[in-house]
Amino acid sequence: MTLLGHEDAWNQWRAAMAGPRMHHGWLLAGKRGLGKTMFGLAAARELVAEPGVTQPKGDHPDILLLSHPPKDEKEAKKRDEGKPFELKRNIPVDLIRAMQQRLATRPTLGSRRVVIIDPADDMEKGAANALLKSLEEPPQGTFFLLVAHQPARLLPTIRSRCRVLRFSGLPDDTINRWLAEAAPDADVATRKAAVAAAAGSPGAALAFVGQELGKVDVPIRRILSQGDPDFSLRGQLAGEIGGRPSRERVQAILELARAVVADEAGRTEGRRLAALIEAHSQLVTLAGQVPVYNFDPGLLAMEIGTLLANAATASERADV
Repeated sequence: MTLLGHEDAWNQWRAAMAGPRMHHGWLLAGKRGLGKTMFGLAAARELVAEPGVTQPKGDHPDILLLSHPPKDEKEAKKRDEGKPFELKRNIPVDLIRAMQQRLATRPTLGSRRVVIIDPADDMEKGAANALLKSLEEPPQGTFFLLVAHQPARLLPTIRSRCRVLRFSGLPDDTINRWLAEAAPDADVATRKAAVAAAAGSPGAALAFVGQELGKVDVPIRRILSQGDPDFSLRGQLAGEIGGRPSRERVQAILELARAVVADEAGRTEGRRLAALIEAHSQLVTLAGQVPVYNFDPGLLAMEIGTLLANAATASERADV
């Protein structure tokens, strides 16, 4: 994905590189899909490059990228065979310890080495504690870039040892123009819904394009604007969601509903605003439960529709 909107982060990074002492720990913080990992890889290449030292175009021996490993030996075999494989849900402590053993040796090409952990907020407790030791006493020439979608999940002691680079969401029109080039086959309605659901994240928008949110967007907006007294729109929403949606599709639909409610709340005052805030809170809760629970698609559609309908009905009460 092309890097978008990172001018301020680059300015801070390059100013630090030009300074007398580069900080050894960096926290790349922002919502998922903003390109933080791509930034980290590009920034790491700038940091390890030295005059007179030829740098490889492919994988760099002095840039270590740690992320979720395969779930088990069976999935690891699939990876080695070039097949799709399932990942562990967290970054385990043995991955961090293996990295620390490697740090006992000198960098391969120059005097600097960069460790990127993506996402650092998915580290197991033991992994986080192990990493803390390296952050407290980093080997000479070693720098850490911690990618975090939810920085608050990191240990306070880890956050306190890192300089923060914050990555903000991008304007919808910027993402829409980029998405038109990145996904030219997607129709306008699909792109519009994907951009709304992504809430400032180009990576999320690109992922949501494949979830065909355009048709779901119509009943969501109609329920929120006019209610659904005869449940017909909720039935339409259930039909568009489908009988066996993937968790990724359900997640995308919830993000779209949340974004539509948030947008409406931004234009609302008075008694209805409380109902919109409550609907938004409940949608966020549902989105957090999707990775853990198996929801019946029909019941989930009714739950989403009811939250939207209640917020619409509150508008009628506010006008009384």
